[in-house]
Amino acid sequence: MDWLLNPDIWAGFLTLTALEIVLGIDNIIFLSIVTASLPAERRRSAQRLGLMLALILRVVFLATIVWIVGLTAPFVTIGGFAISWRDVVLAGGGIFLLYKGTVEIHRDVEGKADDEEERWSRKPSYASVILQILVLDLVFSIDSIITAVGMTQNLPIMVAAVVVSIAVMMFAAGPVGDFIQRHPTTKMLGLSFLLLVGTALIADGFHFHVPRDYLYFAIAFSALVEGLNIAAQQRRRHQREADRAS
Repeated sequence: MDWLLNPDIWAGFLTLTALEIVLGIDNIIFLSIVTASLPAERRRSAQRLGLMLALILRVVFLATIVWIVGLTAPFVTIGGFAISWRDVVLAGGGIFLLYKGTVEIHRDVEGKADDEEERWSRKPSYASVILQILVLDLVFSIDSIITAVGMTQNLPIMVAAVVVSIAVMMFAAGPVGDFIQRHPTTKMLGLSFLLLVGTALIADGFHFHVPRDYLYFAIAFSALVEGLNIAAQQRRRHQREADRAS
């Protein structure tokens, strides 16, 4: 039980947990947007199942930590450019995010001709939504585990940090999804975040690292502006209701 009194262990656990939660912001945004197309009664179960899959993937990856670390080793070099499986996964995940974000924006913004309307209005199935979540869980999990390995070599700390971060995301996914449903303009903001994160993942895959601090600052600033806009709209609506009542 001496580990309970070891400040280094607690410092590593708290730091890694906080980092995992921050890295999970991307996952929560994607999860909330992709499950928004499901019926309300199935939306929450899809979010929980998606996060449980993320937890299982990360624990499995932690159990095969040597293999995960090996993903950073180049397996081919083209013209002096070394490519690892991590690069392939990150670039592939970034391309998927760009595709998904672009399709969702196109669906929300562009009007469709009558012969295309039915095809575009069809809702994705529960299984297809879970499959999309699983694909992104794979990308985010590998990136998350590699980050954890870079911070500590203590496997129990990594497992505990991952479990706590997934529990926090599971708690936050519902309120975030409900907020997006109540305020449709935030969906477009979330989709722009997906495009931003997708571009950063592709850049990472090509060895052009974009500091995550910049991304999260942009996300936080945009969310603050949108929050002020929503508050202003609510105030104007209340004012109009008060004027009509008088």
